[in-house]
Amino acid sequence: MFQLGNTIVSEEIIEKDFLCNLSACKGACCIDGDAGAPLDAEEAEILKSIYPKVKPFLRKEGIKAIESQGVYITTEDGDLETPLINGADCAYVIFDKKKVALCAIEEAYNQGEITWKKPVSCHLYPIRVQDYSEFSAVNYHKWQICDDACILGKELQVPVYKFVKEALIRKFGEDWYRELEKVANKL
Repeated sequence: MFQLGNTIVSEEIIEKDFLCNLSACKGACCIDGDAGAPLDAEEAEILKSIYPKVKPFLRKEGIKAIESQGVYITTEDGDLETPLINGADCAYVIFDKKKVALCAIEEAYNQGEITWKKPVSCHLYPIRVQDYSEFSAVNYHKWQICDDACILGKELQVPVYKFVKEALIRKFGEDWYRELEKVANKL
């Protein structure tokens, strides 16, 4: 672990390799698990405002889940998350012709309908950020459904922090990322 500004960063984001392999996993991270994507309060408000533009991209099941649960939910612990369809798929999941799970929010972004790409927690994956009162912990999250991404990342020599560069800059800024690169070059 090392400190960058107000973050404590796991060395695993430098040491581990990762490159999403959607042809292998079919976007399983959006349909497996027992919780929606973590959101912050600002993102929850953004979801409220963009929902009318995202809705045309959604599946019927997603619309039903969102309209019954809301564009986001609040967990028993007070955390904000995207709602799920029957406790499984993220309500914002859509599928392409090859049955690969994609994000309707990101599709609306790609089509120029909105200017917000998707929740930063999704954009950062496999990095998870836990905010505490004095600092944020930046950790690599290992999940067996991403084994193919680890294999491909190792084959192509793409460290986790490079794979999620855009998302890390979005979350922490360019200066923070430049400092991370300096640490990575020393290791």
